[in-house]
Amino acid sequence: MKDKIITFGEIMLRLSPDNNERFTQCHQFEAVYGGGEANTAVSLASFGMDCAYVTKLPNHAIGQSAVNSLRQYGVDISHIVRGGEQIGIYFLEKKTSQRPSNVIYNRSGSAIALAEENDFDWDSIFADATWFHFSGITPAISDTLAKVCLTACKKAKEKGLTVSCDLNYRSKLWSGEKANKVMSEICNYVDICIANEDDAIGIFQIEPVGTGTEKNEYIAKELMKRFPFKMVAAVWRTETSITTFKLQSMLYTGGKAYYSKEYFMHILDYIGAGDAFCAGLIYAYLQGYDSQKTVEFANAASCLKHTVSGDFNLVTADEVHQLAFSESGNEVQR
Repeated sequence: MKDKIITFGEIMLRLSPDNNERFTQCHQFEAVYGGGEANTAVSLASFGMDCAYVTKLPNHAIGQSAVNSLRQYGVDISHIVRGGEQIGIYFLEKKTSQRPSNVIYNRSGSAIALAEENDFDWDSIFADATWFHFSGITPAISDTLAKVCLTACKKAKEKGLTVSCDLNYRSKLWSGEKANKVMSEICNYVDICIANEDDAIGIFQIEPVGTGTEKNEYIAKELMKRFPFKMVAAVWRTETSITTFKLQSMLYTGGKAYYSKEYFMHILDYIGAGDAFCAGLIYAYLQGYDSQKTVEFANAASCLKHTVSGDFNLVTADEVHQLAFSESGNEVQR
């Protein structure tokens, strides 16, 4: 049986000032589409995987434009529900040197935020699927979507799908207390959890112990004590200078932590790097890679996303393999 992955969430219109300007000085915005689970779906499709994305979008030209942004990269859009009046928007002021990024959301009245439980027929959606992926952003959007996510996870487990979740805590969407209540129930149906230090503290109040890589291993062990996860993974950036960052990842499974090699990077666009990591992890797992090879592939996928403008990681599996496993690295390929 060929693997088919389902991802579920909100795709939004991203508006960013040109030339790294501030919101208050810009006169025009760069417009692209993106969102956690949509980004993961595009990455997987770019790797040659059969991947479908589920959401709800307005049945007007902007909604169709968002659909087209997925379809052009080979994502199955047949389960996208049409309805509502608005698409979610987020304004992004990009990180520049010591100035941090700034995100302003305009998504409270979006089609997916107002979606109802009966909008999604999970029996049909999961009919030929083997994997279900979502992030903690989706249940944070509305109380109804929190119920929808729980229903989807239960149905996925009932049908034997592997379920993965990127916790992705967003304090601008919900409180830590509410996130804890909702995600504590949902995580009982998750097989693979992607979580970093901010997620562990923000959602589950797990204060990391140790320094460096030790913190991530501690978080993974604590999460596995609470939930029936088969694997916990994490990817993180460390600032090494004003303009350079270090990227590394960890995968914890079977009582052992596996660490990737480190990449030192100059970042073009960091949005979607965690989603690229999720896609790399899912792809490598489904290819039957061992744990070390899996974390190396996922980390390299995330690294390459930092070189691609926009939310989507438009790289192939061969390009990820080249970075992760070839001695020639990023030399010109002739």
